[in-house]
Amino acid sequence: MDETDAPQTPPELLVILAAIADQGIPAQTIAPKFTGRFNKGVDYVGDAGAFRREFANDVATLAFAVRQYGLPANLKLSVHSGSDKFSIYAAIHDALAKFDAGVHVKTAGTTWLEELIGLAESGGKALRAAQEIYAEAYAAREALCAPYASVIDIDPARLPSVAEVESWSPERFVAALRHDPACPNFNPDLRQLLHVGYKVAAHMGPRYFDLLDEFEDAIARNVTGNLFERHIRPLFMGRP
Repeated sequence: MDETDAPQTPPELLVILAAIADQGIPAQTIAPKFTGRFNKGVDYVGDAGAFRREFANDVATLAFAVRQYGLPANLKLSVHSGSDKFSIYAAIHDALAKFDAGVHVKTAGTTWLEELIGLAESGGKALRAAQEIYAEAYAAREALCAPYASVIDIDPARLPSVAEVESWSPERFVAALRHDPACPNFNPDLRQLLHVGYKVAAHMGPRYFDLLDEFEDAIARNVTGNLFERHIRPLFMGRP
């Protein structure tokens, strides 16, 4: 599709964009609902080919609407719960490159998990804090998961017990939490639970922030590596 052509898109998106323009709303992002599931902290679940077609068409729609309706030139799509969706990043990159477009992908959740990975990796009291966070999240899992029911798929039977996690070494905890589907110890159920378990760390208050300061080097290494190598590179540079 050439960006000068009207895109083949469901009319709802064009209607919404036209209404935004008509009301003079200075929109910066718009978040349509995409094909498939975008669960918190884990990869895309669905037909990647269908997503590729849909996303490219939506980017073309925005390019058309910006020109047709005088919307802000920097209007971009927002991919909600888009972090860690590695299997569709090539499709997103290709569409962005074709239309010289931008995208909004929220990475706060994956960054929080990298903080936990950095703590667990550091061992000692940092590992014990990560184990404590898991224990409290496990105990409060129903309350923590309820607000996110539409964007998580957690099987309680696949969650390790608190006692098991308390016996883990730094390496074992990191292997379970880090998003590496090729690793036999990776546990996406544990990862999703801890993703929505950020409130546990918040309730720790200054104690948690002190740990972030003390183990800043390990945390910064994991956060930076995850954001740049696993998100920025494939999304904007086209390199896995």
